[in-house]
Amino acid sequence: MVLAVIPARYASARLPGKPLVDIGGQTLIQRVYAAVVKCESLDQVVVATDDERIFRHVEDFGGAVVMTAATHPSGTDRVAEAARNFPEASIVVNVQGDEPFIQPEQIAAVVDPFRDEKLSICTLATPMRDEHALLSPNVVKVVRDEAGRALYFSRHAIPFLREVPIGRWIDQQKHLQHIGLYAYRAEVLQQLTVLPTAPLELDESLEQLRWLSAGYRIYVGLTDLPSIGVDTPADLEEAIRRVTD
Repeated sequence: MVLAVIPARYASARLPGKPLVDIGGQTLIQRVYAAVVKCESLDQVVVATDDERIFRHVEDFGGAVVMTAATHPSGTDRVAEAARNFPEASIVVNVQGDEPFIQPEQIAAVVDPFRDEKLSICTLATPMRDEHALLSPNVVKVVRDEAGRALYFSRHAIPFLREVPIGRWIDQQKHLQHIGLYAYRAEVLQQLTVLPTAPLELDESLEQLRWLSAGYRIYVGLTDLPSIGVDTPADLEEAIRRVTD
């Protein structure tokens, strides 16, 4: 069984009540849920929240939802708790609750590689085409080995192209933007939640560096579809524009 969990937390420093904001007549969480259930690679989709308002809202629009603890330090921990309600799940997909434009093809791209029985974690990246994003610390980059496994994730632009002026890096088409969509073998997901914090994770504020530091391999699939998240009031305005134009 392949389970998709959408973590949805009410508190957000930059956009309070984010899952319940209206985007063209539907809430953010409703749009995410509707997009995820279209993926035929999934057997079950559920929202994981710690807030009664979100819980009731998901029930009202007919979605599946579970209540989780309010003390989780990350969405991964919330997904892991929710997944324990579905012991029959062998693959668990962590779908960010702020991606109303996620495509079924993107979800399938992190599920399908699990045909390889040696795979334990999968995520996505997309070629970078915007110089501002390349140089922004708010956009996570990733480099892969020849087998497609992550070597490193960073907020810095990696790789550093020593022989190329920085202003021409984007033209080289050598940089990948990480998309925060993950799939895990169910038992691996539970293992990740008990790992100690890693120094590199603290330096970059990137949870996946904890997993790499502990020796887990992360396969990074590629997609040409962009990641469009809603994390700020400006993002919300852009999302509304996209659905109303």
